[in-house]
Amino acid sequence: MKNLLTKDALNTLAQSIKNWGETLGFQHVGISDTRLVEAENHLQNWVKKGFHGEMDYMHKHGLKRSRPELLIEGTQRIISVRMDYLPESLTTINQQLDNPLNAFISRYALGRDYHKVLRNRLQKLAKKIESEVGVFGYRAFVDSAPVLEKAIAEKAGLGWIGKHSNLIDRKAGSWFFLGEIYTDLRLPVDKKVSAHCGSCVACLDICPTQAIVAPYQVNARRCISYLTIELQGSIPVELRTLIGNRIYGCDDCLLICPWNRFAKHTQETDFNPRHNLNSLQLLEAFNWSEDLFLKKMEGSAIRRIGYVRWLRNIAVALGNAKPSFQIKTALLKKKNHSSDLVKEHVEWALKRQLLSPNLL
Repeated sequence: MKNLLTKDALNTLAQSIKNWGETLGFQHVGISDTRLVEAENHLQNWVKKGFHGEMDYMHKHGLKRSRPELLIEGTQRIISVRMDYLPESLTTINQQLDNPLNAFISRYALGRDYHKVLRNRLQKLAKKIESEVGVFGYRAFVDSAPVLEKAIAEKAGLGWIGKHSNLIDRKAGSWFFLGEIYTDLRLPVDKKVSAHCGSCVACLDICPTQAIVAPYQVNARRCISYLTIELQGSIPVELRTLIGNRIYGCDDCLLICPWNRFAKHTQETDFNPRHNLNSLQLLEAFNWSEDLFLKKMEGSAIRRIGYVRWLRNIAVALGNAKPSFQIKTALLKKKNHSSDLVKEHVEWALKRQLLSPNLL
């Protein structure tokens, strides 16, 4: 039946898809074609500079990331969706970040793993389309394949890519997840919106490690999100003090962006903080056993870094905290940990604690 759809029918279907998406909990649904020439050039130049660090998946798939029809044969259009995840006020987030004894976790990871939430909704949307037009070709993605999700969302009219490389919606900021449905339906496409960053460089100035080396250019090797999540080995010594108390990801460029004053709290209960992760203390988190870590992180995006990197990250944060007897004691208990990675970062943190003349 899909091959018999007229232009008018496709126009009607596109509007229906947007309505169905809203009913399923997406705050914005847009449609784009598959031409990503500009984004492809940007990606290739980024990789050539080595800004991807150890993220080999950013280039190992060749052109499949920037040419959707190579990834899924027959792809004609991409349905792009947005789902807001901001769990609390920006004031509350800043207060948590400003307390060096708090274990700061990027707000996208406080609740249930977003991959599962969005993928489930996208499948429901695809099934709804199928019930309307019959069997059609499609594949749903949520940060799970070589997909240029931000460039696609930009083409679909969901916002513009800001100088920090995140997508921004002028009415909703940038605290949201993205997902896609690649399809062989030749739906009408939406218009790309204009950019509105202007002369603002707040995100460049606020970045703790100066990872945003120029507008629209992020050196992942310096990015705290990369260092605490993607990096497998040792965190470079020269960057450790700049990480502060951020143990999983970093939200600084989102917190400072003026467009995020329009961000709305999520309506998805799945994105609400679990296990008080939004107010977790460093010492408490550092004292978790591996079993407790796995139990508390069940169904969470944080689980993917594993217990060893969890301890690595917290050790760095403890080394950056004001020296105290409690911190020193906790670090000493992990000094002979079975993981060399943990031991290295614990030893660094202990030196930081012991070298301070203010040790209590």
